[in-house]
Amino acid sequence: MSENLVEARGLTKTFGSFTAVAGVDFEIRKGEAFGFLGPNGAGKTSTMRMISTVSPVTGGELRVFGMDPRTQGRDIRRRIGVVPQEDNLDLELTVAENLYVYGRYHDMPRPVIRQRIDELLDFAQLTDRRDKPVESLSGGMKRRLTIARALINEPDLVILDEPTTGLDPQARQLLWDRLYSLKRQGVTLIVTTHYMDEAEQLCDRLVVMDQGRIAAEGSPAELIRRYSTREVVELRFREGEEEAAVPRLDGLADSTEVLRDRVLLYTNDSDATQRGLHERDIHPEQVLVRRSTLEDVFLKLTGRRLID
Repeated sequence: MSENLVEARGLTKTFGSFTAVAGVDFEIRKGEAFGFLGPNGAGKTSTMRMISTVSPVTGGELRVFGMDPRTQGRDIRRRIGVVPQEDNLDLELTVAENLYVYGRYHDMPRPVIRQRIDELLDFAQLTDRRDKPVESLSGGMKRRLTIARALINEPDLVILDEPTTGLDPQARQLLWDRLYSLKRQGVTLIVTTHYMDEAEQLCDRLVVMDQGRIAAEGSPAELIRRYSTREVVELRFREGEEEAAVPRLDGLADSTEVLRDRVLLYTNDSDATQRGLHERDIHPEQVLVRRSTLEDVFLKLTGRRLID
């Protein structure tokens, strides 16, 4: 049996004359956390919707658990859980009732649902909120409940669309911990996120999508090694000094990027780069040295343009 839970070859999605996904290839292995990154309109959500069988495939081949979503969508949906970008909980129902109703959607026996409710409330750290109306929960609690609801049928694959958008750092950390726990239990995760630190924390492998195509694929560490340098030196100059300083930076780093508010020097030796600044009598107002991140890779591959 293949270790790939999801396989796509030439996967395409069009809406009229617009191509949202333009013939992409990828595979998602059993037990891994796999990420889809990209700017708005890159094709991430369209790809996720095809995997979850709620949007039909336009062209190419897609297999989920070895099955064809075109003809076996119901069988696939029995084995997946979906966490949408926006919480769509029943606000008038209690926490436990939301889980119970979803269990009935899956035709689960009532005794099994009741057992799963106990397990999931403990998993989501919501046991003390069991009989509270959902409307009274905080944003982080609602997000944990939405994830718990997606697990009611003990899915083999969980699809999470922007799982921590809008949450404070404490709530994000708790959700990351819950998702790590799922992965340790052997559940396969597919994640889309705009948070690059989240992708680095959660994803074993990921693809960066842009304009419907895959621009890069690999683990976060591999992508950083491939597309960036070990370190970045950020320079901020006093008003009026940057224009004169930039030409004198040539050769101090592997590459230089000039932004509106700062200059980025991509280097594998920040000490040598800073010595070079001193030797050339270049004195920025502020110097910040940091390691390269997935965000550097993302911006290099997709650009810094704003997309609504």
